[in-house]
Parts: sequence; structure tokens; C-alpha cells
Amino acid sequence: MTDKSLHDRGDAVSSDDNGPMPLPMPAQPTKKKHKKLPFESAYLANLPSAAMYERSFMHRTIVSHVLVAPETHFIITASVDGHVKFWKKMARGIEFVKHYKAHLQEIHGLAVSVDGLRLCSTSADRSIKLYDVLAFDMVNMLTVTFTPGECSWISSKGAIEPKVAVADRNSPAVKIYTTANEPVHIIGQLHAAPVTALAFNAVTNCAISADQKGIIEYWDADSYKFPTGRKVTKFRFKGETDLYELAKGKTHATAIDVSPDGKSFVATAKDKQIRVFRFDTGKMRRKYDESLAVFEDAQADDTLHLDAIDFGRRAAVERELVDSDVVSNCIFDESGYFILYATLAGIKVVNVETNKVVKVLGKVESSDRFLRLSLFQGKPKVNTQYEKHLKVASGLKHEAEVMSDSINERDSIDPTLFCTSFKRNRFFLFSSREPKDDEGEGNNAGTGRDVFNEKPTLEEAQVATESSASKMLGETAVMHTTMGDITLKLFGKECPRTVENFCTHARNGYYDDLIFHRVIKNFMVQTGDPLGDGTGGESIWGGEFEDEFHRNLRHDRPYTLSMANAGPGTNGSQFFITTVPTPWLDNKHTVFGRVEHGKDTVSSIENARVDKSDKPLTDIKIINIDIF
Repeated sequence: MTDKSLHDRGDAVSSDDNGPMPLPMPAQPTKKKHKKLPFESAYLANLPSAAMYERSFMHRTIVSHVLVAPETHFIITASVDGHVKFWKKMARGIEFVKHYKAHLQEIHGLAVSVDGLRLCSTSADRSIKLYDVLAFDMVNMLTVTFTPGECSWISSKGAIEPKVAVADRNSPAVKIYTTANEPVHIIGQLHAAPVTALAFNAVTNCAISADQKGIIEYWDADSYKFPTGRKVTKFRFKGETDLYELAKGKTHATAIDVSPDGKSFVATAKDKQIRVFRFDTGKMRRKYDESLAVFEDAQADDTLHLDAIDFGRRAAVERELVDSDVVSNCIFDESGYFILYATLAGIKVVNVETNKVVKVLGKVESSDRFLRLSLFQGKPKVNTQYEKHLKVASGLKHEAEVMSDSINERDSIDPTLFCTSFKRNRFFLFSSREPKDDEGEGNNAGTGRDVFNEKPTLEEAQVATESSASKMLGETAVMHTTMGDITLKLFGKECPRTVENFCTHARNGYYDDLIFHRVIKNFMVQTGDPLGDGTGGESIWGGEFEDEFHRNLRHDRPYTLSMANAGPGTNGSQFFITTVPTPWLDNKHTVFGRVEHGKDTVSSIENARVDKSDKPLTDIKIINIDIF
């Protein structure tokens, strides 16, 4: 028995000379496949791709609205003084068409019909104006007894008598108008608070409205009730949906946009969050938080953070924006797969299907906080005779903003994003082209990407006359210092006002005997402050003047001459010379010269002993500056 038991046991243990084996490893979890959008590159090719805006155009006051009329390819802009402008999309760029002094007070709502044939504007002056887009003509003026707010056309293409829905800013009512002065219907019981956003889903013939309490409602454009009896929605009660999402978050929608296929809509909210919903189920697909707190957290990430000074400026603007009533929006592209919206760090293009940011436009435009967007895609419809008329009228052989110079250019697509900016009297065009060095010809030559299409005010004209009379730009400056001479090449053509300011100060002896008040090794040497502590100085015009950024003048090398400032448009008299490449200063400080000779002198100043405030222990002074 004993032998047998031992034998049996021996067989058991000899089955594996290495002893008992460990338990098998658990099966590896299957990797989650990343969702891909078929033909994504083709869709992206039909979206703007340039990092900087190509052109900008003016209104007399702050631009509040911008719209692209579908199919007719007109662009309509509006400003806070009640003016409306019509523009035509050309083969490349746009051309001004007509200007209306439409309202006496600020414009609250601007909407274009789904076929691009009709336009509606509402204003604080208690009037509603209707326009024929193709004829760029005002066809009706309605005087109302309430203060109209947001508006939206709620008729499909080809409607005999198109209707427009207008919200009352001071009550929950939404009033429906055609061409008569009295509304054809009043929706008074649907909302319990004033409506802040309106949109029309042409595919389902339904309108979407949202109020100040965050409630989102659907209603049929014909019956003005919740759509029933049709396969429009897949829910019976709102409790089955996420349409209370904004109300739960104690926020409200400021803008709504519907995808071209009618399957989705996106709501931009006061809390700076973008929410994408499925229309039929009312369920939320995506939510993107673009609040300031998110960007502040991102500053801790080396791959996402912005320069500290740049971020501080942007954050200050963002806080001011939060406290204002200014509206930004989010829009779909024509495929419905991408959304575009403006943030603190530029305009994001997000693939909703893959949930990824695929592009960021305008991130380098640190002086602008973009707001409202409108997108043009496809081939512009340009009348050949109209194009010929513009060519003859301009007296130019070729002007990029008016016409294409070849059949190939005329037949090519020109995706363009139009956008407004916070407290700016300009609207901006992003295309697939970066801005050129010196755009325009004839009367527009040398105007750069910012077109001055408005007449200057009397004050601006006087300043321009005085400055032009005294304008004496130098090409070279020799700075005589107590440590040696520095010869500077000046870029008067690219930065005329900055060079004029520097040269005039130099000729007037403004810089004589001023010290280098800030010297930082492996960075820069700074001077030009009559107070000697970095807080003084002004321009030759008194006060401060605007930046003059040029795409070919960068802080990409040492010995670059640049203006010191305290933020956008705050140039005075102070300037600095870099001693290393400083690319983080691009589009923040105006480059207006470079050191040609005397680099050893700059190095000697850089290596001077300094105190805790970076001021040299022994004064280093400018004796005087000669201009040639």
C-alpha cells in the first residue's frame, strides 16, 4: 500500500519536473478600435486650412453678425449701429455690393432663408426689415409694438409665402410674420421665459427654440405644435431626452445650428459649453467644455499651454466676454460631420464622428477673440458679365478680390470662413491661403490684409493729414551708446507708423541720455523709457498706437529690433533688441528693424552686471541716435 501510494504520488509530481505551474495569464482585453470617418481627407479639403486670416473688411462700428446665404452665395454683415452690408462671394475673396442704414439702433437678429433668397433683420428700434437677397433690396419694413430679438425663417425652399419667426426679448412669445404688419400667429404658451435662440430644421419642417431657463422645444412650422403623426421624433415625452440638459446646468442657449441633413443640431450655451444633440431622439451626442477654467488647467500641460503673457491677455478678454451679452455660435459644415466654433485659443474644427479636433484656425491671431462664424463651401457662382463689369469699373487688369484671372481658378472651390471678433469693427475671412506680403493693386496696393473700405472719421483724417505732412522715414539708424555704436536697418515699408515714431523721436532728441533700464542675459536689452523704470514713454502722436505685425518679420533670430508694449495696441516709445531667437514674441511685439553692425556692443550691454530688477548696476546710456 505504501509503495503504491508513493508510486502514484511520484507519477503525480513527475508529470512536471518544474513543479506546479502558475495560473494562466488572463486574456488581454481587446483594444478599443478608434472610430474613423471614411473620406475624412476629402471633407477636410473642403474646409479652410490657413492658420491666419487672409483678409478683413470694415464697418464703421463693431460688427455683430455675419451670414452666408446658401445657394445665392451672398454674405451679409451687420454692425451695432444698425447698418447692414451685402457682399458677393467671388472666385477668390468677396466684393462689396450694397450698404443699408437699416436700423436706428442695435441689430438683435439677422437670419437668411434656407434657399438664400430672403433676409430678415430685427432691432432695438422695434422694427423688422425684410430683404430680397438676389436683388439686395429692402422689400418690407414692419413696425412692431414689442422689442424683437432673435429671428429665423421657418419655410422650406420654394414657399409661396415664406414665414419668419421673431422672438420677443421681454416675453416668452414667438410671433410669426409674412409680409403683413400684424403676425399671422403668436406662440405664447410654449415657453415660460424669453426665447434666446431659434433655428429651423428644413428636412423635418420643424423649428427649435430655446429660452432663458434653458428649456429647448420642438414645434412644427405649420401647426406651431409639437410634431406628431409623422416620423420626425422618436420620443413622446421630453423626459426621455436630454433636452433638459441646459436647464439642469442652470444655463441657456445663445445660438442653435442644424446640420444640413437635419439629423443633428448644436447648441452654444452661456456656460461656454458646446452640446451636440440628435434631433430625432433628443439625446446629447457630444459636449465640449470651452470655458476659461479648462484653458487654465491646460496651462499646466507643456504640450497645450500658451505663453504666460499671451494667455494672461486672452484670459482677461475672456472674463470680459463672460460678463457681456455678446453671442458666439457653433456651426456645421456641409457634410454634417464637422463643427466649427471659436474659443480663447482660436477657431476649432471638430470631427463629431471621431470626437477629435482636426484643425485650429487663427490661434496665432492673439489680438482677436473670434465670435460668430458662417461658412462658405463649394464653387462660387459668379456671373461672367458681372465679373467683366467689375473689371472695367475697377480699371485694373487683375484684382484678386474682384475676379479670377483664369478659368481654372473660377472652377476651383474656395472654402471660406467668415467671422466676427470681440469689440472689432471688422469681419475676417479664413481661406486655404495664407495672407500675402503685399496684397492688392492700384488703389489697394500696400493695404495688406486689412482692407480700409470705410472712409475715415474727421478726427482720423486730421491725424492722417498731420502725420503724412511730417512723415520722414529713415532706412538706417546709428545708435551711439556709452558702450559703442549700433547700426540698425529699419523696415519702414512694412511698419511705417512704428518706424516713423522711432525716427521722429530720434530726430527730436527724445532718446538722448536715456538708459538701458532692463537687461536680461540670453534674452534682450531694453531702452526708450524717459522715466528709466519701464513705465514711461509715449508715441509722437501722444499716448499709444497700434501694432504692425508682418508675416515676414519674425523674432526668428537674434539682434532683432522690436517694440515693447503692455498688450495689443499699446506701443509708445520703448523698444528692445533681442540677443537670441524669441519666436514666442511673434504677433505680440512689432518687429521694425535688425542690427547690421555693432552686435558686439549689444553683447557687451547684455553681459553687464544687473540688480534684482534686471537694471544694470552702472548706467548704460544712449548718447543720441542718427537717422539716415
